[in-house]
Amino acid sequence: MVHIGYTMLTEQAGPRELVGHVVRAEEAGFDFSVTSDHYFPWLTSQGHSPHAWTVLGAAAQATSRIPLMTFVTCPTMRYHPAVVAQKAATLHLLSEGRFRLGLGAGENLNEHITGGGWPAVDVRHEMLEEAVDIIRALFGGGYVNHHGTHFDVESAKVWDLPDEPPPIGIAVSGDQSGELAGRMADLVIAVEPKRELLEAFDRYGGAGKPRVGQVPVCYDTDRDAAVRRAHEQFRWFGSGWKVNSELPGPASFEAATQFVRPDDVAEAIPCGDDVSAFVEAVRPFAEAGFTEVALVQIGGESQHAFLDWSEKTLLPALREAF
Repeated sequence: MVHIGYTMLTEQAGPRELVGHVVRAEEAGFDFSVTSDHYFPWLTSQGHSPHAWTVLGAAAQATSRIPLMTFVTCPTMRYHPAVVAQKAATLHLLSEGRFRLGLGAGENLNEHITGGGWPAVDVRHEMLEEAVDIIRALFGGGYVNHHGTHFDVESAKVWDLPDEPPPIGIAVSGDQSGELAGRMADLVIAVEPKRELLEAFDRYGGAGKPRVGQVPVCYDTDRDAAVRRAHEQFRWFGSGWKVNSELPGPASFEAATQFVRPDDVAEAIPCGDDVSAFVEAVRPFAEAGFTEVALVQIGGESQHAFLDWSEKTLLPALREAF
């Protein structure tokens, strides 16, 4: 069985709206939720980027059942890993054990703001590995001192710890990150339905652990309107992670995608209200071996219509199919 999740996409809605959306997603019956953690939207047309952790704290209080997860947080530049450990422990307590800490090596789009430059990918993975070590040490209780290649920690201690720490997920896009996730993560995260990503995770120690994917969709009873909205707000998605992680701001993504046509987007993202198209968009993840798939409904103002349709039509169809 594939569990179906809902995405609070911080790039396309304000903080109060995001909390309202996840409350409705819980009512509609989604199995879990994930939240992006950005400083910038991908494109100016998306128009938002509130602080994800503040939104999650409010969501933890506004909901009672649905699991919460960062998808994903970069614990190396915008946030020091010692602070990420404190935030994650607090959120796990607020949500009464419903939080999972999704981590990744980050994107220039969000991490450049601290002025430290944008390291090469090998260095980013080194930083991520060291950060995970620090976070796990702090989850263990007691004082932590660390003087490593990339981070220093001076006598840090997380005072409010849950009985069991939140599970840590690591995002993967190739063999190098798959090796890191296999050794260090409790679950793996990917946005491409590539079986080889999961095979790398398994090969390095991840066999039997959860694997979480994500699929963009654009529901609307007017298919043309859905295609226009998907093109306006999500044409960046098909560029691939090697490109998406490197570009520094929305203007760069707009320039990089200026020749992407609405039809190109519609070929990659299900648009409209044909439920079979949405089912088929999830199928490659199910067939690759993902155990959980989070849906991203494109367009902040379209969430409630999508959630109503999901409750009545989409979720039953997905559960029957998978």
